[in-house]
Amino acid sequence: MAQSDPATPVPVISTDTIVIGAGQAGLAAAYYLQQHNVDFRILDAAPAAGAAWAARYDSLRLFSPAWASGLPGRPWPGPARRYPSRDETIAYLRDYAAHFKFPLETNSHVTRLAAAPSGTGYVVETTSGQGYAARRVIVATGPYTSPKVPAWAAQLPAAVLQLPSRDYQRPAQVPGSGPVAVVGSGNSALQIAADLAATGRPVFVAFDEKTPAMPNNEVMWAFLVSTGLLGVSRHSALGRHMFRSPEPVVSGDLAKLRRWASAHFIGRAEAALPSGAIRGRRAATPPLEAVVWATGYRPDYDWIDLPIIATDGSPQHHRGLTKAPGVAFLGLNWLDSRRSALLNGAGPDARRVVTALLTMP
Repeated sequence: MAQSDPATPVPVISTDTIVIGAGQAGLAAAYYLQQHNVDFRILDAAPAAGAAWAARYDSLRLFSPAWASGLPGRPWPGPARRYPSRDETIAYLRDYAAHFKFPLETNSHVTRLAAAPSGTGYVVETTSGQGYAARRVIVATGPYTSPKVPAWAAQLPAAVLQLPSRDYQRPAQVPGSGPVAVVGSGNSALQIAADLAATGRPVFVAFDEKTPAMPNNEVMWAFLVSTGLLGVSRHSALGRHMFRSPEPVVSGDLAKLRRWASAHFIGRAEAALPSGAIRGRRAATPPLEAVVWATGYRPDYDWIDLPIIATDGSPQHHRGLTKAPGVAFLGLNWLDSRRSALLNGAGPDARRVVTALLTMP
C-alpha cells in the first residue's frame, strides 16, 4: 500500500472566520457566529476547551456567583447563588463547547497570523502544519500571558524558587516548610497566600496597603448588574475614571488572610536582598525558600504579523476592533469595560464585536 509523501503540503482549510482561543471569550464569539450561520473554526493549542482554567491553582473560585457568570445561551447548572470552583468552571466551558457542537480544533497552536498573499483576508499557520484562510479572525487568547516581574527579581539567589502565579496550583509545589513570599496586590495573590498559609508555613505577603477592598456578595452583584456599572465603556467619562482607579480586592479574602497567624504583611515589595529576602515598605522577609509572583502579565503577540501591535507589544484596538479589516480581539482586560476579561462580560463583548465584523463591507 502506497504511503503519502510527508513532503506533500497539507491543503489549506478555507472558512469565513477563525477564532483563536477556546476560553470563555472564544466560545462566546462562537455562539454568536453560529447564531448568524457563519462558517467558522475555533483553534486552540490545548487538548480541550477552557484549558487556561485548568492551569490555575486548585483552590480557585470565581469572584462572581453562577447566576452572573454564564455564557450566552446556556446558564450554569446547579445552585445559581454559589461561587463555582475552578473544576466546575472547566466542566462548564467544556460542556458549553460540546452542547453547541462548535467546530473546535484542539492541539492547534497558532504560530502566525498574517495578511493573505492575495491581499484579501488572512492566513493562519499552526504547529501541526495545517494552514487556514479566512475573511475574518477573532483573537481570543485571553488576558496577557507573559509573566511580569520586577527587574530586581533577578537578584534573588538561584536557591530561591520563583513561580509566576499562572504556574502555581497547590502548596505541595513549593518545597520545604520555611518562609515563602507572595508578591502582588490582586485577588489571586490573596487566595494563593491563604492557600499557603493554611499549611502553617510562614507566608510573607507583599501587598500594597493602599489597594481598595470591597465586599463580594449577593447585594453587591445585584447592584453591579442592575446598574450596569460593570458594562460602562472605558471610553466614557465614568469608564475613564474607573479604568484609572486601582482595582479593588475582595474584602472577605483580605480579612481571611489576615486571620492566619502564619501570614505576615510586609507592604509593597521594593527590592531583593543578598540574603535571599525581599524588602517591603513596612518590613523585610527572612531569607526565603520561594516566591510566588502575582504581579501581572505582559502581552505576547509576536505571532501576529499585522500592523495592529504597538511598540510595547500591546494590541491596538477600539473596543476590540482593529484597523486590519475583519480582525478583532476579545477577552482582554478592559477591552471595553471592567467586565471584558470576566465570564460575566464575555457574552456582551462577543455579541458587539461579532455583529460589527459581520456588518463590515
